[in-house]
Amino acid sequence: MPMQSGRRYCVFHAARQEPARGSVLYVHPFAEEMNKSRRMAALQARALADTGYAVLQVDLLGCGDSSGDFADASWEAWVDDIGTASRWLQQRAPAPLWFWGLRAGCLLAAEAARRTDAECRLVFWQPTPSGNVVLQQFLRIKLTGDLVSGRAKGAMQALRNDLNEGRQVEVAGYALSPAIALGLERADLQPPAQAIRLAWLDLSMLDNAAVSPAATAHRARWEQSGCDVRCEVVKGPAFWQTSEIEEAPDLIRATLAAMATPTQA
Repeated sequence: MPMQSGRRYCVFHAARQEPARGSVLYVHPFAEEMNKSRRMAALQARALADTGYAVLQVDLLGCGDSSGDFADASWEAWVDDIGTASRWLQQRAPAPLWFWGLRAGCLLAAEAARRTDAECRLVFWQPTPSGNVVLQQFLRIKLTGDLVSGRAKGAMQALRNDLNEGRQVEVAGYALSPAIALGLERADLQPPAQAIRLAWLDLSMLDNAAVSPAATAHRARWEQSGCDVRCEVVKGPAFWQTSEIEEAPDLIRATLAAMATPTQA
């Protein structure tokens, strides 16, 4: 798909029925979590297509097989990519629009939904409610040695200073630019006015795990905005961070069920 700053690698899954029940845009997570999640994203996309949804997967600027390097990207460019991809998807499959995000991809999905003209629905897989937390966790990867020696606080501030002064920071093979870091730092899961429905699905390896306080708090905020919200904890591994590629079949089934459930009046 041609976009600003080159082309984007996309995979389109046509719905197995006409007309499609919905058009679904997948927004991948941040950095290495994207690669760890490719298997699960592909399995869910195929399952959605088999049940009548048109699904588009896209690697954002500087990610995966798309044009550019990670250092070339910015938070704004990623949001623009999602907007362009959603418009293409709606032209190809004019059906109710869903943004499906994973982890930090939920932050991008919420921002893209806020900028769309269309009424939309969202599916969040293990969302990260605060981009600042994502950035802190990512920068800590670089500070493993300092954590052991007790110098982490000063080292973290030094990394922050580099970013604030316009310098890139190398973390685990990724050149993190200020344009990504500062946009991520400001990102939050604010409810878009265009969103009429949200399915929030967390994962846990515990039986009968309770919905997290973060999910409960955000549910109240989104419901106050007029959005129909469903929160659920599904049993399965944190596949976006496991050393081996893992699957969470219960999550696939729970996603299909959540999307098929009628919106509450």
